[in-house]
Amino acid sequence: MSTPAPTLILASASPRRRELLARLGVEPDAIAPADIDESPRKGELPRNYATRMAREKAAAVDGGNAHVLAGDTVVACGRRILPKAEDQATARRCLELLSGRRHRVLSAIALAAPDGSMRERLSETQLKFKRLSAEEIDAYIASGEWEGKAGGYAIQGMAEALIPWIQGSHSGVVGLPLFETRALLKAAGFTLG
Repeated sequence: MSTPAPTLILASASPRRRELLARLGVEPDAIAPADIDESPRKGELPRNYATRMAREKAAAVDGGNAHVLAGDTVVACGRRILPKAEDQATARRCLELLSGRRHRVLSAIALAAPDGSMRERLSETQLKFKRLSAEEIDAYIASGEWEGKAGGYAIQGMAEALIPWIQGSHSGVVGLPLFETRALLKAAGFTLG
């Protein structure tokens, strides 16, 4: 008697995370975005914040007999956690801060199993923006790509042409580090394409 294939709930409404999962040959059985407070704690470091958010999102979704996959992506400049840009002013502040500087993108994933156990991984990528002119920042703001994005940019769009250097996981910067996700899913018994 064969063991039934595990089922997967993606605790995210992000179309980018679904697209990245598809690259692994995985289609979630359900989408159930986690509704949690995403405020950083006082003095919380970016790495700790990213992993805590991924764990809390995975734990917040009732998976029943399914595994729950959750992720969180944090843009950090030094010890500072940059916000998700919800307005043009925030996006502009983020881009001005990142202009000509190196920064890190921490992409944490957590996989909650039906038995309550949790596995997690963290991807850390370093990037550098070119020195951005006021016109380049204005053009990027006008594109609207920054909306809802950590650090005020989306590497999978126009911003990629403004980043001359990256070391680490491109997919992690987009929002789901594929190497780490593949390892977690394989360890949990998923068959990957």
